[in-house]
Amino acid sequence: MAAKKATKKTTTRGRKQDRVRVAAGQDYEVRYEAKKTGRSAPAVKKAVKKVGNARKKVEKRLAKKG
Repeated sequence: MAAKKATKKTTTRGRKQDRVRVAAGQDYEVRYEAKKTGRSAPAVKKAVKKVGNARKKVEKRLAKKG
């Protein structure tokens, strides 16, 4: 009887999803988004609060106001 080979499944759990979100509680993410869009950190936090944490929506909101 052959022994079962243990295979480790690699998943992307958390990786892809994390890239499409802006964590307003993480200063480095807020600074990155502020620098990328040319807006202030409080403006980024306000945009996240208004439209949610989806990166595309936040960037769209920040582009409108600029």
